[in-house]
Amino acid sequence: MIIEEIMNKDVYSLLPSNTVKDAIQLMKEKQIRHLPIVDNRNFLVGIITQHDLKNILPSSLHDHEQITYNTTLDKIMIKDPLIGHPLDSIEDIALTLYESKISCLPIVTGGKLVGIVTTTDLLYTYIELTGANKPSSKIDIKVTDKPGILSNIAEVFKKHKANVLSVLVYPDADDANSKILSIRVQIINPLLIIEDLRKEGFHVLWPNLPGIEL
Repeated sequence: MIIEEIMNKDVYSLLPSNTVKDAIQLMKEKQIRHLPIVDNRNFLVGIITQHDLKNILPSSLHDHEQITYNTTLDKIMIKDPLIGHPLDSIEDIALTLYESKISCLPIVTGGKLVGIVTTTDLLYTYIELTGANKPSSKIDIKVTDKPGILSNIAEVFKKHKANVLSVLVYPDADDANSKILSIRVQIINPLLIIEDLRKEGFHVLWPNLPGIEL
């Protein structure tokens, strides 16, 4: 999935000549925490965040000049911010946000602002992709890391006509030769599936249901 599919395209922005007061008012009115700063041609020139504003107000001194509500944004904005492109993958954008410890990324094409994505957007997308927002159950299975194992597990779900919403694969912290498959299935009571998985010799870690041996 590319970032263009989830980015917010209706981006609120301000000019460098706008003031701190303008930024505070717009953030409050639109209930947003990030404001890209653009020039008259919509080219991105900076960004200001709610966190930035809290750090400079009500009184910070820079070169003996007090930052006030009438200070223009060009004096306090983050210039040359990190940016993304609409065709960037969600994974790449998430990695950029994580490694840079930032909470948003303006999305730019040809220097012009076309969207913005935040950590909240990525979190919601993750929830949707895994199916956690739908009535479902999660089954964690410890498996040997070898070809064909997922196909064997899928046969059990197929037998129960259970719709698999997502499959995530994690390394096993205790065994380098094993993986943890976290499977979300669109069924509320997975008891019969779990019983059949264990009959087939699979090690179900979760759910640990009362009365059933691990």
